[in-house]
Amino acid sequence: MRELLRVAVIGAGVVGSLIARCLTRYRCEVHIFEKEEDVGWGITKANSAVIHGGYDDPPGSVRARFCAKGNAMYSSLSEELGFELKRIGSFVLVQAPEDFPYLETLKAQALDNGLSGCAILPAQKVRDLEPHIADTVLGGFWCPSAGITEPWMVAIGAVENAVKNGARLHLSEAVTGLVTAEGSRGRRVVALKTVRGEYPIDIVINASGLWAEELSTLAGAYCPPLHPRKGEYLLFDKFDPPLVRSILFPIPSSVSKGILVLPTVDGGLLLGPTATDLPKEAREETSTTREGLSEVLYSARKLVPTLDPQWTVKTFAGLRPESPQKDFAIGKTEVEGFIQAAAMRSPGLTAAPAVAEHVVEEVLRRECGYSLESNDRFTPVNPPFVNVSNLPLEEWEKKIETDPLYGKIACVCNKVTEGDIRDAVRRGATTVDGVKFRTRASFGRCQGGFCLAKIAEILARESGRSLGEVKMRSGRTELLRGRVRE
Repeated sequence: MRELLRVAVIGAGVVGSLIARCLTRYRCEVHIFEKEEDVGWGITKANSAVIHGGYDDPPGSVRARFCAKGNAMYSSLSEELGFELKRIGSFVLVQAPEDFPYLETLKAQALDNGLSGCAILPAQKVRDLEPHIADTVLGGFWCPSAGITEPWMVAIGAVENAVKNGARLHLSEAVTGLVTAEGSRGRRVVALKTVRGEYPIDIVINASGLWAEELSTLAGAYCPPLHPRKGEYLLFDKFDPPLVRSILFPIPSSVSKGILVLPTVDGGLLLGPTATDLPKEAREETSTTREGLSEVLYSARKLVPTLDPQWTVKTFAGLRPESPQKDFAIGKTEVEGFIQAAAMRSPGLTAAPAVAEHVVEEVLRRECGYSLESNDRFTPVNPPFVNVSNLPLEEWEKKIETDPLYGKIACVCNKVTEGDIRDAVRRGATTVDGVKFRTRASFGRCQGGFCLAKIAEILARESGRSLGEVKMRSGRTELLRGRVRE
């Protein structure tokens, strides 16, 4: 019997997780290596969470090839993996007459990239949909297919489904080396080294985000030079009724799409990001700055003047990889078995499902010629993560009848029950942040001020650990350092 092809996906962000899931459609040995203690904790967890329409990617670019296609794939993907997707549409707003030709350019690119339903709307039509925008808005480019989601839930759902279909997940296991040897077609990958040992491997897929260039160097393969670009954000409290209903873009600069104003899936309001290029070694520099947050608020108020910083519940910063060509680097390399899924800058989240399909179907099967036999046991569907308070009252009451923990609120801000938190732990959450991203507990107004102790208590109980062993995130992030008294 022929041995299964052994494939290692490095990085459990949204790109790596979807590639791994796509691989499990076939009979192969899939390993997912992630240096963090949970999935989706790199670039994936701190970005604008926008599913872009695909109109602003230059026709002919790699980004344009995958963005619109990835956007279209999200509807079925959200149903299969159980994460939320809201197609709320987006506007690019014009506040100067000389910018209207740019909207015509966007309209032409939208047609070239295969989009439909996009239109240039006059000011009053825009204001009918978004009554709180600035009086200076003269019109806008409307894209109805744009949407919002929770990127970390895409990664969590994809990894959970991949594991369900046979993949092996290696958390807290950083890759430290790659072993290559001479083959019939030159250098080829034969093994992978981590902090825990060595694994014989036939194929390595590099989806390691900001570390993709370093991993390529270990293999002796070329990767475009990458550096981190930092974006700072302000997260505002929930509004009822919503202050903004769609994604609002300004006219972009040569550096970025500009500072956005957009709703979040759970009803908050997100402002940002800035775009600050950092040196290569600053790949963990996620601090916020007075200057950056002031820039966010100043620019966001140009679109929505009534924004008030007293509504802020959180500030944060995310990093994304940037390269000189400002485009994705996807495909085979000069090292046999080493495949790039690198330089995934915006719109990487949107493009991810299409990129995953391309890497497996086009790169591995067609270009590299690997023989992959279908996995007839593959199941594409996950049970969704359901916050019972979002169910109709009758259904919630039935859940309480079967389990009283669904009637005990642990997180008041987002109405997350003890039952929801327990379920998240049983489905893989091992830290407070792991619970937070799966349930939204401590994501609300108090940012964990009232629910942290309860989350830690449930984590300890479900995992058989003491409270002193419960971590906020990973490494040395214990909540307690010892008893006050015995």
